Amino acid sequence: MKHHIAALALFVLAVLSGDVFGANPGPPNLVVIVADDLGYADAGFNGNSDIPTPNIDRIAKGGVVFSDAYVPFTVCAPSRAGLITGRYPQRFGFERNPAWRPTDASIGLPREEKTIAEILRPAGYTSGVIGKWHLGAHDTLHPLSRGFDEFYGHLGGGHRYFPDDLTIQHTLEAKDEPQSYKTWISRGRVPVRTERYLTDEFSREAVEFVNRHKDGPFFLYLAYNAPHAPLQAPREEIEKFQHVPDEKRRIYSAMVNVMDRGIGELLNELDKLGLSDNTLIFFLSDNGGAVGSNGSKNTPLRGGKSDPFEGGFRVPMAARWPGVIPAGITFSKPVTALDILATIAAANHLKEDPQRPLDGVNLVPHLLGQENRVPHERIYLRMFDAKSYAMREGDFKIVKPKQAKDTNAALLFFNLANDQSEKNNIADLEPARLKSLQQSYEKWNAQLIEPIFPGLNMKEWQNAKP
Repeated sequence: MKHHIAALALFVLAVLSGDVFGANPGPPNLVVIVADDLGYADAGFNGNSDIPTPNIDRIAKGGVVFSDAYVPFTVCAPSRAGLITGRYPQRFGFERNPAWRPTDASIGLPREEKTIAEILRPAGYTSGVIGKWHLGAHDTLHPLSRGFDEFYGHLGGGHRYFPDDLTIQHTLEAKDEPQSYKTWISRGRVPVRTERYLTDEFSREAVEFVNRHKDGPFFLYLAYNAPHAPLQAPREEIEKFQHVPDEKRRIYSAMVNVMDRGIGELLNELDKLGLSDNTLIFFLSDNGGAVGSNGSKNTPLRGGKSDPFEGGFRVPMAARWPGVIPAGITFSKPVTALDILATIAAANHLKEDPQRPLDGVNLVPHLLGQENRVPHERIYLRMFDAKSYAMREGDFKIVKPKQAKDTNAALLFFNLANDQSEKNNIADLEPARLKSLQQSYEKWNAQLIEPIFPGLNMKEWQNAKP
């Protein structure tokens, strides 16, 4: 407790004196760890007991658990586009998983949008992506073209995990999304053969990245493709979960466990190098668990990946920044993945682009009790192709279910304070409040544009000639 009080006092003095780093030596390193399709209930800090996640939990115990954390979309690529820009992806037309067309420069993150790496570069950061990119496969959309100094990973939406499965050497040789899962891993722009199970490969690279750049500051975006399908794990890892009766859940558990072990190796390396106290770490999932396809659990939330219900875009999220964020706290007000960029930008006194203002906020004053207002009055979601949307305001939430083609169809209305599972539609009980929320959503929706590129599952695009 004395340590926490001292750290808080140092930070308050730092803010008053203009030094946001407090006792920390110089700009903080930033590590953002993203799991792919991890269930809300599948992190130990959210109550999971059947899949050991001791290292993910180390982040939570050393800092803060965000119980009400959201991502800006319910599937992979748009969610990651929002995280990497700090802006709702619907503002710039990134509202679909991109169709696999690596020769098309229009399919991916628009060049006008700035990534965290581009924003941090003037502050002297070295930035690296390890793992899944999914923000454009064309060379002009490659991580090395978007402000990152290093890349080790794959450009598409998923990947096979065993080296023998990776039979396509060059990205351009992959003709469709399934083939993109079989490409060699790229180091920079050069394809290389892998020797390990892919999650272990990415964890090893993360350790080596922080070792190379220990003199910092650095930004590491460790974007695992686990536990996204295909469900693959080493046999010896699966055998650890023989007590799990469901086969999908058994393999999924092994995949999560291997990822957690790798995160532990990264945390140990930061400790070994003496970097932990000056490193801000976020851990989160890119969207809700894909309950039907990978055996994940979102309990007690309703729905899963691709849904407008809580299980679709409310995710496990924790952060650690020793000496700045007190350890062992739970923050229950709504936050979003968009806050990650705003927080690190504030730590570096970086001004946002007035033409592209951030939708996130600096979380530190909220976590220290210096700011009593909620970080976000409203959390928004629009799913253009599904004709669906949702908005949370305080504890109240409206939902237009997917494929509600009648724009006048009745909205669902929930009070999350006593109904996290969204079982009780109270639309008839509070019509005035429901109407107010709908008007707020429509005001936000008027700021958005339509999707600017074809999506992965659009049949007319799948049938088009390359």
